[in-house]
Amino acid sequence: MKLLFDENLSHHLIEALSDLYPESTHVRNVRLEEADDQTIWSYAVEHDYVIVTKDSDFPERVLIEGGPPKILWLQLGNCSTSEIETLLRDLHREITEMGASDQAVLLAIP
Repeated sequence: MKLLFDENLSHHLIEALSDLYPESTHVRNVRLEEADDQTIWSYAVEHDYVIVTKDSDFPERVLIEGGPPKILWLQLGNCSTSEIETLLRDLHREITEMGASDQAVLLAIP
């Protein structure tokens, strides 16, 4: 499964999680760091990415419009990149199951 990290998350997560989520990237790596949500959404659909975000915009949209893309919504306050890495490692099974599901379009992580 390929993750597309939104601008509100560190680009360092790509390398830190490359063993579990190969081919993942960050919006800045694909020159979308200042793009609007529609552009990021379209890029994720076209390139088969799951969008990882802390914002509520993408989760609200996927609940209204459906997917693709699928959305991984990190409902976390201020936390370190290493805490996010640990969380994404600990939830690897659940994240992979959501990615493989024909029904699931959103995984919200409190």
